[in-house]
Amino acid sequence: MTLSLFDQFMSPWFLGTPLLAISLILPWMLIPTPSIRWLNNRLISAQAWFINRFTQQTFLPLNTEGHKWALLLTSLMVFLLSLNILGLLPYTFTPTTQLSLNLGLAIPLWLATVIIGLRNQPTAAMGHLLPEGTPTPLIPILIVIETISLLIRPFALGVRLTANLTAGHLLIQLVSMAVLVLLPLMPVVAILTAMLLLMLTLLEIAVAMIQAYVFVLLLSLYLQENV
Repeated sequence: MTLSLFDQFMSPWFLGTPLLAISLILPWMLIPTPSIRWLNNRLISAQAWFINRFTQQTFLPLNTEGHKWALLLTSLMVFLLSLNILGLLPYTFTPTTQLSLNLGLAIPLWLATVIIGLRNQPTAAMGHLLPEGTPTPLIPILIVIETISLLIRPFALGVRLTANLTAGHLLIQLVSMAVLVLLPLMPVVAILTAMLLLMLTLLEIAVAMIQAYVFVLLLSLYLQENV
């Protein structure tokens, strides 16, 4: 029973082709692109408004040096948002439920922020490992603790995104199985359970959007510490 529940998170293959690659490429094909017309349609206008607002809110605390990351982090936000929401459709695969993919995104971006801090302001970057005014006997212990907290950041990013989406998909599958089982036995209870499933689906849509935003927001905070 447990194995069948987690089968949905296995990376699928079809005719020797990894469908994970297709699921990563497909969202970019669905995103509308601006045309050469003077006036765009409502979808493109809404997309442009969302990207502008997100960029303004995310990079408002950052200085001019950090604005170079605007294109990268905004594209990452749109990419993760598309993957998370499209993965809620029936008979689809969510790549962001794979820890390897999330760590593959989190570790290089986190490492880039650390390298930028060590290159541009090494004293301030190393100063984060030791708070000011620390008693002398606690200096070695705090350095070790702050170093561990620094190294665990990319793993926390990847595990947070994976765990939230995996838990949501499991809850939806469990409740949907309960609806199918209860429908011929107790129709009234099945209808109530279906209403719970609908509310859970709406909640998972919100979680998919929030987790994509939190992933990029934390990266921007790490960048803010190093620029």
